[in-house]
Amino acid sequence: MLDETLRDGLQSPSVRHPTIEQKLQILHLIDGLGTNAVNIGFPGVGLRVSQDAERLAHEIATCRLQVKANCSARTLLADIRSIVEISQRAGIPIECFAFIGSSPIRRHIEGWTTEELERRTEEAISFAVREGLSVTYVTEDTTRADPGTLRRLYTAAIRAGASRACITDTVGHATPAGAAAVVNFVADLAKDCGTGVGIDWHGHRDRGMAVINAISALEAGATRLHGTALGIGERVGNTPIDLLLVNLVLMRYLERDLTHLGEYCAVVSRACGIPIPPNYPAIGKDAFRTTTGVHAAAVIKALRKQDQALADAVYSGVRAQLVGRKQDIQIGPMSGRSNVIFWLEQHRLPVSDSLVGKIFARAKESDHVLHDQEIMEIIYEVEQHESGLGVTALGSGS
Repeated sequence: MLDETLRDGLQSPSVRHPTIEQKLQILHLIDGLGTNAVNIGFPGVGLRVSQDAERLAHEIATCRLQVKANCSARTLLADIRSIVEISQRAGIPIECFAFIGSSPIRRHIEGWTTEELERRTEEAISFAVREGLSVTYVTEDTTRADPGTLRRLYTAAIRAGASRACITDTVGHATPAGAAAVVNFVADLAKDCGTGVGIDWHGHRDRGMAVINAISALEAGATRLHGTALGIGERVGNTPIDLLLVNLVLMRYLERDLTHLGEYCAVVSRACGIPIPPNYPAIGKDAFRTTTGVHAAAVIKALRKQDQALADAVYSGVRAQLVGRKQDIQIGPMSGRSNVIFWLEQHRLPVSDSLVGKIFARAKESDHVLHDQEIMEIIYEVEQHESGLGVTALGSGS
C-alpha cells in the first residue's frame, strides 16, 4: 500500500494545505497503520513543498519509522535532482516516481511525439538510477493510452533501470475488467523484457469505481495499490485508502490493526478542512448508529447476549470492532420503545414507564434523531414534574 494523501491528496481544489506539524502527525499515523510507503511530496512544485518533503524525510530517519518514502517528479532532470538532494541530506533512500503523459489525448494537446516521450523517459530514469535512486515509472492516463505507446514507453523505462511500473487511471476511466486487463498487459510486457518489475495501481474515482478497480488490479497481479485518506485528491479524488484497507482486511488479503483508522481520517479531515460525511462507510458517525426500531431491537438483543460479534453482524457489513468502533443505539422518529430503554440503561439512568413514554412521544414528534442534550432535558422535565407531585401530596396530608 502506498499513501498519497500528502501529495496527490493535496491537489484537491477544496483542501486546506496542512502545516508541517499536521503533516508530521499524519505521517506517524500512516506509519502506525502499517502502510508500506508514503509519498512525501512533489519537490519540483516549489520551495514550501520541497522543504516539507525534506522535513518529513528527516522525521522518518530520526524516528526510524518503518514506512518507506517516495517523491514525485516529472521526467525532468531538475525535478529528479531535487529528490536526490533531499535523500542525501536526510540520509534515507527515497524512491523516485517519475511520471509522463501517455494517452493520445495528452500527446495531442501537448504536441508530443512518442519518440520524444521515449527519449525523455530513458534520459530521466537513467539519470535517477545513476544517482542511486530506485525508480517507479509512471505513465499518466495509462487506462486511455494505446497499447503500442505503452509498450514503447514501459520497455524504455525498464531497460533504463526502473524497478516498478505504475499504471494510472488518472481520470477514473477504468472498469474492473479494464483494470485487470491493463495490469495483465504490463505484466506480460515486463516478462518480455526479462525482468521482475513490480506493478503499481493508482486510481481515481470519477466514476465511483476506485475501490473495486484497485481490488481487481490486485487480483490481476498488481503488487502495490495507491490511495488517499477519505479519497481526497484532484476533482472527485483518489481511491480512499481507508476503505481499501477495510476491504482488503475483510477479504483476507491483509492482516492489519485498523483500530486507529478513524483517528487517521479525523486528523486528515481537520488538517485539510474536509468534513467526513455522516454516512461515510466504516468511519462516518452514522456507520454504526441505529435508530430504526426493528433494526435496533435486533442489535439490542444481540448485545444483551453479551455477543459483540453477533451485534456487529446483525445489520453491519463491516465489524465495528475492526475499526475501533461499537454499535450505537439512538432515538428518533423511527425508533421503538426498546431504543429508549436501552439508551437509558447505557447511560446508567433510571428506567420508568413514564420517562420512557415521554421520551418516546417526543421522538415520534421530532423531525430528527434526538440529541443527548434534548433527552436530558426531557429527563429533567419528568423529574421536576414528579418532584412537584410529591411535594403537593406531602402538603395535602399534613
